[in-house]
Formats: sequence, structure tokens, C-alpha cells
Amino acid sequence: MNLADFQNEIYLAGLGGVVPRLPTDLHRLEELAAARLTAQAHGYVAGSAGAERTARANLEAFDRWRIVPRMLCDVAERDLSTTVLGTPMPAPVVIGPVGVLRILHPDGELAVARAAKSLGITMTLSTAASASLEEVAAEAGPRWFQLYWPKDRELAASFLQRAKDSGYSALVVTLDTFAMAWRPRDLDTAYLPFLQGIGVQNYWSDPVFLKAVGGPVTEENRDRALLHWVANFGDPSLTWDDLAWLRAEWDGPIALKGIQHVDDARRAVDAGMDGIVVSNHGGRQVDGAIASLDALPAIAAEVGSRVSVLFDSGVRSGADVAKALALGADAVMIGRPYAYGLGLAGEDGVRHVLRCMTAELDLTLALTGRSSLAEVGRDLLSP
Repeated sequence: MNLADFQNEIYLAGLGGVVPRLPTDLHRLEELAAARLTAQAHGYVAGSAGAERTARANLEAFDRWRIVPRMLCDVAERDLSTTVLGTPMPAPVVIGPVGVLRILHPDGELAVARAAKSLGITMTLSTAASASLEEVAAEAGPRWFQLYWPKDRELAASFLQRAKDSGYSALVVTLDTFAMAWRPRDLDTAYLPFLQGIGVQNYWSDPVFLKAVGGPVTEENRDRALLHWVANFGDPSLTWDDLAWLRAEWDGPIALKGIQHVDDARRAVDAGMDGIVVSNHGGRQVDGAIASLDALPAIAAEVGSRVSVLFDSGVRSGADVAKALALGADAVMIGRPYAYGLGLAGEDGVRHVLRCMTAELDLTLALTGRSSLAEVGRDLLSP
């Protein structure tokens, strides 16, 4: 079945008076989320660093490229399947890591896992999840684990072992968030969900962490646990040399997330990494940083033949995915769109977002004369 058949399902349901619960233009989700979610929850997800210039730049970067369709190409049979970091995928779309999802919906990461599994889409679970990696694994299909590398090396090793034991097949290490950036939306409401015990579930279920705070977290040691989390969340002393330890601890594929400079991409390859994620964290870390899409072409040209190149930041449509693929990405991670879908309609909302994204990607490539990912290259685009 072509991914684009979702379009036919919608039209056929319309014969019975049924219309989609959420918009099919995923750009509209943020506005709906702003109206329906609490101000704190919406601000946490929608907000970015500083004046949010990089978040806007991420969106604007896509508008600087135009798609050039080709005609009279046989696209009756299409196949968008691929394999990235050893994981087979029906399309080059991956659930990116977003933490604290229970601030958006009570089912949080579990709803996301179920939606992704139903479509065969790979989910990347955040270290900062509001459900433990074991709980999510019980609901998930293909899955990767995203690591916020803590100061406590024993704790980091414990996270990796738990991920291995729970069937997470690849490791995505976020490099750009050893400290949280200046985020005015959160600061103006003095809102950090971790301090309310949301998003620390992987820590509070970890034997190394619990040993350090004197046992299971209760009212008696809650403050101690929060302070220990604060002290260990990130490690600003990490260098490229530390990747040797990571490579020794994890025997599966490793991708480094947060790469924006060609030299860093080269160093990732030299360190034996299997992939990189060209990303500026959706504009959440450095205000005024380069748009992620602007960084992609040079990085992909430099290392794309040697490692998997993934991309995130600013993706809001299947057409955006097509542009990122044409500029050198092997797959695209999405974040805010599925988070808004979760907040608006739970598991069904996440599934809706994923099906819209992949159906539009399928249609975009078909209507430009491409029937497989091998046919997608720079000639798809014009500046």
C-alpha cells in the first residue's frame, strides 16, 4: 500500500460525514495547541532559546528552496523504505526524542510508542522521558535510545545497559544540551517540569541513581533526588576523547546529535561513530545559531558516504522531509508536530501526524517523478 493512500481514506470517510479530528496542514497544530494546552506546557514545547530567532530561521530555511517537478515518469509503484543505523523503515521518518511528554497528555511517551509501532515507525526515546525506558519498550516497536550523557559515568553506563536489555537498537547521543539554554517562555513562568518530578523517570528508576539518593524516591528524599539530578544531568567537561568510552560501552550503532559544523562531522567519523544528526535542537539551545537546513548540504557532502546523516529542526510537512532528503539526509527526525498531536488527541493525534507526514512525502515524491529514495537528489530542488 502506498503511504499516500491515507488521502483516499480521508476522502472516503467524508462520504459518511467524517472529517479528520486534527488539521492535515501540520503547520496549524501549534496554534491549536496554544489554545488547548496549559500555557506552561505549550510554552515548554513551543519555546526556544532567547528571542527564538533560530527557531524561526529553521522554518525560513525551507522556504529558500523550491521543488522542481519532472513529468512522465513511471511512479505507479513506489517504495520509500530504507534502512538507517541498521533499522529497516517504511519511510525515512523517525520519531525524534522529546522529553516530559506527560505534560501534554497523561499517556505521554506510551501513547507515542503505540502510535509509532502501529505504523512501523522508529521511536527515539529521550533520557528525559516521563516514563521509564522499560515501560516504553513494552509498548514500542523499533526503538532507539537518546542519551543525555550524565556526569556520573556509572549512571551513564547503567542507562546504556538498561537500553540494551530493553531492545533499543541504536544510541543517539545529544551533544548540544549539557546545560539548558536561556529560554524566556519557561523563565517567565518559572516552569521547569523536571523540578516537579516530570521527565526524571529514567533516573528515578535507575539502580545507580537510587543508590546515590538512598533508595526509592519518596517525600523524604525527593529534594535530595532532585538535587542529584541537577548535579548530574549534563557534563560540560566532555570532549571528543570521551567517545572512546562510549564506543566501548555500546556495541550497536551510535549517532551524535547536534552537529552543525563540517569539522565536527569529520571528527564524528574519525571517532568511529555510525551516524550524525544535523540539528540545532529546534532552536532551543543557541539563539542566533545557523538554521539546521543551511548546515545540512556541506555536512552531507563531506561525510554522507561514510556515515548515516539524519536531520531535524524545522520540519513541518512531507514536503520539508523531501527537501531535507534532497539536500543529503538519509532520514528525518520530527519533534514538535507529533508532540502537538499528542497534546491535542493522544495516541490518535500522534498517528495522525505521522500518517500526514508520510503521505505528503509519498505524494510529493510521486508528483515530482520519483518512485524511490534512490531517485531523490539535489536536482529535485532549485534555490
